[in-house]
Amino acid sequence: MKHLRLFAVVALALLPGLASAHVGADAGIHHGSAFMIGLIHPFTGMDHMAAMLAVGVWSVLATRRVWVMPLAFAGLLLVGGLLGLGGVAIPMVEPMIAASLLVLGLLISARVNLPLLAGSALVGLFAIFHGVAHGSELPATQAVATLSGMVLGTMALHLSGMALGVFFKQRSVWYSRVIGGGIALLGIGFLAGAF
Repeated sequence: MKHLRLFAVVALALLPGLASAHVGADAGIHHGSAFMIGLIHPFTGMDHMAAMLAVGVWSVLATRRVWVMPLAFAGLLLVGGLLGLGGVAIPMVEPMIAASLLVLGLLISARVNLPLLAGSALVGLFAIFHGVAHGSELPATQAVATLSGMVLGTMALHLSGMALGVFFKQRSVWYSRVIGGGIALLGIGFLAGAF
């Protein structure tokens, strides 16, 4: 309960950064708010947030080098974000984001151990689609600040997922099956809506 209150206080403190009191050529992005918009953006969609948490959970369950897959995701998310900001259109973005939830959920549920390179390539592929979706939604002004915030927010979600992964790894396999199954079902729901 104490942690929930702390989270609520931090979330409420960050909300004013989303408000745009001034409009103009920069669409209200000034005084560091571009960074805050990027930082908060990964938390604003259930599909993105669940996928980024799932990468952290799966990295702990699947490998000893727990940082490799989250770093691969964050790096290629940045590449995708740059593509999205640049207006590059990649087909099937929303279905691939939904598929990432389905696949990651199943991998967590079954505690699948892929070779590190294969796991990193898989999450990296998903990250490009997540990045394109984010990049196309973010304002292009002050792109460095916006993308820096987005990557930092993503890493915060990965760290939270890794903490969950440690919790699940120390307990019954049913914990990971339930959370993985829930993420997979969320992916199926998004897939149904994506077509």
